[in-house]
Amino acid sequence: MIEIATDPAHQDVTVGVSARDLPDRLPVLPLRETVPLPDSLTPLAIGQERSVQLVNDVLAGDRTLVMVASRKPELDTPGPEDLYEVGVVGQVARMLKVPDGTLRILVQGQQRVRIDEWVRETPYLVGAISPLPDQVEETPQLTALTRNVQETFNTIVEEVPYLPEELQLAVANIEDPSALTHLITGSLRLKTEEKQELLEEPDVAKRLRRLSEILARELEVISIGSEIQSQVQSELDKNQREYVLRQQLEAIRKELGEFDESAAEAGQLRERLAALTLPDDVRKQAERELKRLEALPPQAAEHGVIRTYLEWIAELPWDTSTEDNLDLVHAREILDADHYDIEQVKDRILEFLAVRKLMGDKAATNPSGSIICFVGPPGVGKTSLGRSIARALGRSFQRVSAGGMRDESEIRGHRRTYIGAMPGTIIRSVRDAGSNNPLLMIDEIDKMGSDWRGDPSSAMLEVLDPEQNASFRDHYLDVPFDLSKVMFITTANTLDTIPGPLRDRMEVIQLAGYTEDEKLQIAKRYLVPRQIERNGLKKSWIAISDAALRAVIADYTREAGVRNLEREIGTICRKVARQIAEADGDGKVKKVSVGEDRARELLGRQRFFSEQQRRTRVPGVATGLAWTPVGGDVLFVEWRAMEGSGKLVITGQLGDVMRESAQAALSHVRGRRAELAPDLADDWFATHDLHVHVPAGAIPKDGPSAGITMATALVSLLTGRPVRDDVAMTGEVTLTGQVLPIGGLKEKALAAQRHGVRTVVAPLRNEADTEEIAEHLRKQLDFRFVGELDEVLEIALEPAKATRR
Repeated sequence: MIEIATDPAHQDVTVGVSARDLPDRLPVLPLRETVPLPDSLTPLAIGQERSVQLVNDVLAGDRTLVMVASRKPELDTPGPEDLYEVGVVGQVARMLKVPDGTLRILVQGQQRVRIDEWVRETPYLVGAISPLPDQVEETPQLTALTRNVQETFNTIVEEVPYLPEELQLAVANIEDPSALTHLITGSLRLKTEEKQELLEEPDVAKRLRRLSEILARELEVISIGSEIQSQVQSELDKNQREYVLRQQLEAIRKELGEFDESAAEAGQLRERLAALTLPDDVRKQAERELKRLEALPPQAAEHGVIRTYLEWIAELPWDTSTEDNLDLVHAREILDADHYDIEQVKDRILEFLAVRKLMGDKAATNPSGSIICFVGPPGVGKTSLGRSIARALGRSFQRVSAGGMRDESEIRGHRRTYIGAMPGTIIRSVRDAGSNNPLLMIDEIDKMGSDWRGDPSSAMLEVLDPEQNASFRDHYLDVPFDLSKVMFITTANTLDTIPGPLRDRMEVIQLAGYTEDEKLQIAKRYLVPRQIERNGLKKSWIAISDAALRAVIADYTREAGVRNLEREIGTICRKVARQIAEADGDGKVKKVSVGEDRARELLGRQRFFSEQQRRTRVPGVATGLAWTPVGGDVLFVEWRAMEGSGKLVITGQLGDVMRESAQAALSHVRGRRAELAPDLADDWFATHDLHVHVPAGAIPKDGPSAGITMATALVSLLTGRPVRDDVAMTGEVTLTGQVLPIGGLKEKALAAQRHGVRTVVAPLRNEADTEEIAEHLRKQLDFRFVGELDEVLEIALEPAKATRR
């Protein structure tokens, strides 16, 4: 409810105000986002306590005050320094009281004044003022400016809906240029700074010129806005016209009793595509195909091809993505829960996620380190690591098997000209993921092949290259699709078969394998519970001891990973499940405890044996360490001498490199016969044939790291000193007896540990590689790093006295 004051002090004042003499001091009323103007009525809402008191005091007197705009409208109680110096004297013409305690006043603006000094600030602002009269010089230029402003403003009134047409008549009837500027300035929606600038300008000619510039700018903005509105309206009219015509066409068909199934399908596809945020070129292509689909009869052969194509376009997640969870603590918890040990790999993954967290939105476009390649033997957890990363990030996970790919179209898709054409495996995986930023794991990337149909590794380059995959073009879609948001992780058993340009795009992380202790922990934490569940058992029904698990690891499996270990544990669980199922009873299951003896009984005969002691007890046999794509392994080098003419026979499916290593070992030992085997006759090599063999003969072998093993086994044969059964070695030997570095020391160390070896002889320059080996494995093995063959012989051969017979 609004109360209107009825006492004489609150009546309207319309005459006699401007004739008064201007007082030296007047109360100052700050205005927020409002600039007062002379010769104009200003409605104000008064809510501040000091402003209410000011108005009440003014109404009790001559109702005169000064209105000044605030420089900082966000301040509730601005001080003198927050106000402009130029304002307008006004007289309160009407006042209304509102029930909430605020006031509504109407102030008649009079003349422009300048605040020369602030007299006081409490209870409200009072300032010493001086008049700031207009400076008018009647000139032709002033007349021209006045007419120009009138004409421009009239044009604006015609274009702007919020300005009433009566303003044109009012502006035309004003002869005073100063009053004209005040009326136009008060009518337009200008910035506070611009209105204050016009208020502070006493020179009417300059004020008109500045107002003319502002009007010209406003007219230009209105013109641009009208053009935009016209374009939008034209587009709306076109769409509206198409909609009306389609509705009429549908109504006609219904009236005639016709039902166009093709039109219904096209309409559904149009609705699905309209709901997607498609790139412009994709939308143009889709619209073009839609029009073709609507024009074709359903019986046409191409009708189904186009419909399937449009369905693929509609099903792809062009604008659907998942939000990454880059909480490193959460990621660490998931990695620790899913995988035991492999701390270096986990740290590298966390570093990768940390970089993406710091990069933010830039991570999708940053090519540095964006693709990870897990390299290691089967069963070490490469694929499961990818699943864990996807779970930690909260992304969809899709697996693509690259093993056996020989056709480029498996990646890029087939062109639509072929019968049965479809997109490639990458686009299909993105569709299945349901988001444009899934985690795609490309398994067995080292096993891609190539033939006359194309080279899939070349097509994979575009998929994995961050500089190219933002516009990946599938042959079937024939439109670019952005793969830059996809996180790619690849896996491989070996890097040798991956083409160099493709390998260059990837960040390689090695997973060598697990020690026996690590396998035991993995089996207890992950494999046993999983196999108990998969075989219908409960934890309260079966218990497998550590001794049983160690027996399975040592005597029934020999691998770098844990895949066969899980199979053997599954075998135990199945046999126990059968035993429980066949048992008669009252429904209560008696818990089955599986110890070492029980495990051997369930699994049958032992499959693997430690052969070092049996194989190296005779001279001429040495234990070597080798690297294979499925992990490290132990091999034996055997030399045998017989009477002959100095020939060298090499068997065991050895490659060219190993053959050269055997020849180099023989040449070095033969050149140092007098030093290494002084008991031999000078013509011993000329009267004996030598045969070197590396079992198993059916398995091809190659590589330079067997050099010192061959040389040590030959010296053992010539001197009659057996090689220690707890020593295994790896290293390349030169003709001068130097030991050169090799690769895969970690995998070879794991193989040595699996076969019961305690001392590993390795090249001196490989000493730094032990940092990659787990600390507990380093403690179990005695690493001896050598630079010369003589050091190897001193470590590996039994003392001469102990071998005399």
